[in-house]
Amino acid sequence: MALSDEQLAQSKNLTVEQVRRLRRSRGTTNETLVTLSEGAVRRALRRLDYPDLPNARRAYRLKQERGDDGTVPVHARGRAVERLRAVLDGEDAGPVPRTAGVPTGESPHGRGHGPTPTAGMAPLAHWEWLGPGNIGGRTRGMVVHPGQPEKMWAASVGGGVWHTEDAGKQWAPVDDFLGNLACSSLAMDPSDPDTIYAGTGEGFSNLDALRGNGVFRTTDGVTWKPIAATQTEDFQAVTRIAVSRTGEVVLAATDRGLFRSGDRAGTWTRVLDVPLGVVLFDPGDDDRAVAGALVTGEAFASQDGGRTWRLARHATGQWSGRVELAYAARDPAVVYASVQMTSGRVWRSADGGLTYKVTRTRDRDGNIADYLGDQGWYGNAVWAGDPDDENLVLLGGINLWRSEDGGETLSEISTWFDPRSVHADHHAIVGHPDYGTHNRTVYFGNDGGVFMAADLRKVGTEPKPPFVKGWTELDNNYGVTQFYGGAGQTATGRIIGGAQDNGTLCFDPDRGTEDWRQIFGGDGGWCAADPSDPDVFYGEYVFLNIHRNTDGGTSDDVNGDRYITGQFFNDTIQEMDWKPVPFSIPDAKSQNALFIAPFLLDPNVPERMLAGGLSLWRTDDAKAENSPVSGPRWHQVKPSAGSLVSAIAVSPTESDVIWVGHEDGKVFRTVNGTAATPAWGRVGVSGQQPLRPQRYCTSIAAHPTQPDTAYVTFGGFAPDNLWVTHDGGGSWQDLSGRLPDVPLRSLAFHPQQPDFVYCGTEIGLFASEDAGLNWSPTNEGPTNCSVDQLFWMDRTLVCATHGRGMFRIDLSNPHG
Repeated sequence: MALSDEQLAQSKNLTVEQVRRLRRSRGTTNETLVTLSEGAVRRALRRLDYPDLPNARRAYRLKQERGDDGTVPVHARGRAVERLRAVLDGEDAGPVPRTAGVPTGESPHGRGHGPTPTAGMAPLAHWEWLGPGNIGGRTRGMVVHPGQPEKMWAASVGGGVWHTEDAGKQWAPVDDFLGNLACSSLAMDPSDPDTIYAGTGEGFSNLDALRGNGVFRTTDGVTWKPIAATQTEDFQAVTRIAVSRTGEVVLAATDRGLFRSGDRAGTWTRVLDVPLGVVLFDPGDDDRAVAGALVTGEAFASQDGGRTWRLARHATGQWSGRVELAYAARDPAVVYASVQMTSGRVWRSADGGLTYKVTRTRDRDGNIADYLGDQGWYGNAVWAGDPDDENLVLLGGINLWRSEDGGETLSEISTWFDPRSVHADHHAIVGHPDYGTHNRTVYFGNDGGVFMAADLRKVGTEPKPPFVKGWTELDNNYGVTQFYGGAGQTATGRIIGGAQDNGTLCFDPDRGTEDWRQIFGGDGGWCAADPSDPDVFYGEYVFLNIHRNTDGGTSDDVNGDRYITGQFFNDTIQEMDWKPVPFSIPDAKSQNALFIAPFLLDPNVPERMLAGGLSLWRTDDAKAENSPVSGPRWHQVKPSAGSLVSAIAVSPTESDVIWVGHEDGKVFRTVNGTAATPAWGRVGVSGQQPLRPQRYCTSIAAHPTQPDTAYVTFGGFAPDNLWVTHDGGGSWQDLSGRLPDVPLRSLAFHPQQPDFVYCGTEIGLFASEDAGLNWSPTNEGPTNCSVDQLFWMDRTLVCATHGRGMFRIDLSNPHG
């Protein structure tokens, strides 16, 4: 018997409106919601307060990429990577093999575009990769070699293209120096499976695209080269690539339209002006193809090999949003459309995509199957590759769904809240080459990496949720986790990191790289470790919702009761609620903070924490007992400057000296920061050497022994992103020097040698032995990936990267 909204509401002590909002937003069913634990219900309700996290993530990242004029130069990252490659290939490298203890100079892996083992298949000479090897990250494309199906390639949005030769038992990156690691699509040439195309740039956003660097190609699965004709603005977000059966015709769907090449990607012609998210050739006829729009709710069909296109017709209603498409392998006249409108609807064509009719799109309870939830523009996948059954359809949104009647009835087959099932937010579904003959194996790419169903017909067949049987996670050293920050406890060796859509994660050296565990769900962010208590870690959820762990990162937050900035679950009203001031931060409540907002512990007084929203907030009792009516007391210590706080630093020698940076480039300083109402002054606005950048301030590093000295880094693809002052901000010097013209994200001083400085950039780690006057890039480890945060564990430097997990290097003897 179907479970009604009223019955579910009563059983979970919710309102009917809460039930409906949960079902729609999380793309699930009443049958699944009723199985949620109390803690899982709380976490799901919390998510309702943040309805558009994927767009918020992208907006946050975009702020750090824009220049003073608010734009992002086309292919700036790719050009910077090519210059970096030249240095590491020895064209511009010096004779010194190490700089400040970090391996630099010519790459130890040789010249060219070949693989630089970063994780997984080969050990590193100096750096150590820490993982996570069991978490993965956002994966938008996959291909499998038809003749050697144990060979697979996956496109990760933050970590580039990865390859496995044993069907996912072990992964490795194919090339550290692709011009762009934001890979969103892969396509294999049917006539030559050793030829693979990789499209870069992530255009699946209502904002500006995560910019790529065109299309890359390999003819041996190992060596990748850019296709010159695609190094233009038109190819900054290549969402999908299709290759004809002969290999002659290549179609590229981008956020600028559809482009066609009739000479194996040598030259291109725009054939559609609509931003597109998908393009496909008919699997049996190179003359026929279909394409689906990114935002306009349109589908198109071609009958002349992609030269001309006509708008598809549909019988009822108006389509809207993103349209994802799939041919039925059994009968390519059947095309399925997964349309973003109203949380997802399935349409079916019987004439090759020329016309469509809507299906019932109902779940097993008879309700509309809201399978895409509230983010069908972000996660939307459809597959109909069964060679014997054109009515078997897979749909991916937040969860995975299966239909055996052509989209009329959908059954949920995965359960996002259960770690034994499949991760949420699905982007790619690919069948095994032998599907239907020797197996029924299907692979899935999502925000958690790569997963497999060994038998598609058997997964999700439990009588009730959770649906966990038959699923296999393949994130075996698939090191593409996107960290925003991290912190470590020297005494225990444990490290936590805040990751995109994978929560706050904990590494335990006793458990290794393949066994990171989650201690807080959702999106992670900045992190801190109490130096006086090895059991205390701090992390954050979005918009300055700071949480505290007091068991050394051992347990997850199952009840949603670890926030220390004011949010808590109110049992009386069965909703997330806020404590009164001073036990809450008003900026966190109003979301007047960056998506990933800065906070830190005072290095001199670990009970004192500073947190940045629209204002700067301080608590002197960060470890105070937490309850629904009490907790740490927060006080505003810096008024708003009209823009959000983006960076904070406290002098390690004087807690009164505090530096604060803002998203618009303003930098402030106080010398009485522990007072009830500190006096602040903006620095760098006048004098002979002012602080010039007027863009996102990414970090501030206070000198370890000189309170008047601070280094400030900025975002944007600009040549002046690192500045230093030695007189408390009165005058400034540009130290960018040989640093690349990319966003700089983090800076750290060596604990023993403060003139040895390390800078995390958009394209890897750089080191200096002369206080920043000259810089050299590392030639292994965190190369060509964004190093978002640097932190020390004694004399070991740890790099939290946004796309390659974490690395560390022992710098106890930096002169060695």
